[in-house]
Amino acid sequence: MRRTVLYSRSRPDPQPAAEVDAQPAPPADAAAAPANRAGRLKAALRHPGALWAAIGALGAALAFSQAPWPGNAPRKLTQKDIDAAVLHTWQNKVMPSQATRAAAAVGPSLVRVEGVVEGKKDRKGQAEMGRGVGTGVVIIDNGTILTNLHVVQGATGITVTFADGMESTASVVNVRPEDDLAVLRAHKIPDDLQAATMRSTGDLMPGDQVVAIGFPFGIGPSVSAGVVSGLKRGFRSPEGGQVMSNLIQFDAAANPGNSGGPLVTMDGQVVGIVTAILNPTPARTFLGIGFAVPIENAASAAGQPPF
Repeated sequence: MRRTVLYSRSRPDPQPAAEVDAQPAPPADAAAAPANRAGRLKAALRHPGALWAAIGALGAALAFSQAPWPGNAPRKLTQKDIDAAVLHTWQNKVMPSQATRAAAAVGPSLVRVEGVVEGKKDRKGQAEMGRGVGTGVVIIDNGTILTNLHVVQGATGITVTFADGMESTASVVNVRPEDDLAVLRAHKIPDDLQAATMRSTGDLMPGDQVVAIGFPFGIGPSVSAGVVSGLKRGFRSPEGGQVMSNLIQFDAAANPGNSGGPLVTMDGQVVGIVTAILNPTPARTFLGIGFAVPIENAASAAGQPPF
């Protein structure tokens, strides 16, 4: 996503004239030093977490250097000290990736959804019961969950499993067939349940990085990363022939079981609900084209006000 550039309003106080006159002459290679410092600082600024860690270390060092030790004058922190601390942190501190932070932000709101579906009858005339696994995401902390309609359609019972492992039965409280969406309400919820943060797709653009999180083939939670490939796409369901429009196309890996899961931007906000993958072969596997319903449609299905 495009980032807003932040500027600091603080400015350093000018040095007294006496201090300026007292400074030693710069070394012969002084012209190269600012360029080296600028290069290291630019690299650190691309990873603000490392920079803030260095600043914290510097703060501690400064406080230590100013401590009133008997017989020792406080030492002033120099530009060389700052450069060394930033460079040390940059070289030794491994910072989490953007995809890691995005997944962590929405992880507490992720839900595994299982629907019990009556299958074919066996030789004794008894119906075989099957389970369909999908994904959901909590959008209201009272246990309101968004998922795909095809995950729970025809189910005689629905079970949801929250991020902390708590299981609960759930009921369908609303559906929107044209967008393949279902709204569930869990009958029991964790005390500290967190709802995901949703954001408008108004400024979403092809090339924006996203992650898809869910339970592909029942394995998970699993995270895959990619980009938005296109907007306002159409898709015809191979099973029912239903046509959906205004979809987000993405290339983060998705497979059966990802259905109903969140499509998340790098700032950890949900912009879509994964609903389908395009595969012209009989295999139900990912070939690089997935589709998600924009969160505006999904929120409307849950009775949420538009952005």
